[in-house]
Amino acid sequence: MATDQSTKTEARLRHAGLRPTRQRMALATLLYAKGDRHLTVEELHEEASEAGIDVSLATVYNTLHQFTEAKMIRVLAVEGNRTYFDTNVSDHHHFFVEGRNEVLDIPLSNITIENLPEPPAGMEIAHVDVVIRLREKKA
Repeated sequence: MATDQSTKTEARLRHAGLRPTRQRMALATLLYAKGDRHLTVEELHEEASEAGIDVSLATVYNTLHQFTEAKMIRVLAVEGNRTYFDTNVSDHHHFFVEGRNEVLDIPLSNITIENLPEPPAGMEIAHVDVVIRLREKKA
């Protein structure tokens, strides 16, 4: 018998056009269990391992990219070597706390963006990501 959470997860995957395989179900359940959040492939892989879910790092990577293509999550490139996946796909911006590698949401209503450049011919602006880097104040 399916639980309410697994029913919701399966519906989410099917709505996104993805087949609810065992691994997708397990990773999506972990991904959305804690509400809106930002995490790396490695962090989700670690959570899966701790939950007793046997998946490779490559599978987690591929699954997150499938979820991104299906618009279930957003990619947030904060640092050159570190990519975060954001479960909140609404328009919003981010704080990045240096030294802690922590990403926090900024509500869209707190930032106004003006005077964007005209995109090249045949192109349109898909999304504007603002990342404000923070660090601890020095005493």
